[in-house]
Amino acid sequence: MTSSNHPSTTGAATVHGGVNDGLIISTTKTIHSFLTGASTEVKLSDDLRQLASSLSDSPTVPYKHLRSIWVGSNPSTRPDLMGLLSGSNFVFSSPKPREKSEELKARLMKLEEAYERKAYDELVKDITPKKDVGEPFSSYKDQMGFGLHVALTMFTGYLVGYYAFRALFNHSPAMSAAGGILGLVIGMLVETLLFIIRTQSLDKKPARKASSFTTKQKKDQ
Repeated sequence: MTSSNHPSTTGAATVHGGVNDGLIISTTKTIHSFLTGASTEVKLSDDLRQLASSLSDSPTVPYKHLRSIWVGSNPSTRPDLMGLLSGSNFVFSSPKPREKSEELKARLMKLEEAYERKAYDELVKDITPKKDVGEPFSSYKDQMGFGLHVALTMFTGYLVGYYAFRALFNHSPAMSAAGGILGLVIGMLVETLLFIIRTQSLDKKPARKASSFTTKQKKDQ
């Protein structure tokens, strides 16, 4: 038992009780003996006697209740207040942990998933083949350029066919026009063939990159 005349703090302890009654102190043998005697003291009111009886077996006592019982007790028989409190310790109630709202939990989960996804992408960025975003006619400028190129090719084919047939058929207007139309069709077919070849070459590039990446991975393993 502590020899000090004042209650001493022992850190944060948990009060196993209901309502917090302010300053709580631990029960000593002196306090227990005083409360046991007060529970049968005639000078005390019924309420204070019942309170003393209920607190006599408790490991902790609210200071204000103990003081009320002490004040109401017979001054000639009650112990000195400092002596009564000697050896007692302050008892602090632990606050309840703050609960997170469902909205906050959902937001924290989304942030955690985004962080994990970003960390994973950062981890595999050097071993994952980059996506080829190059596509034919991916912009308005490319479409306009292709259209003008087709028109120029067809017009050139028309002129070549027109003047070739004109020279072959003695300046016949009908045959010259037929030659122009034939040249236009040939020019359109040539441009279509070039377009198919160009598209196939673009499609093969990602496949070659993926194949080379797979081969490199196997070599590294």
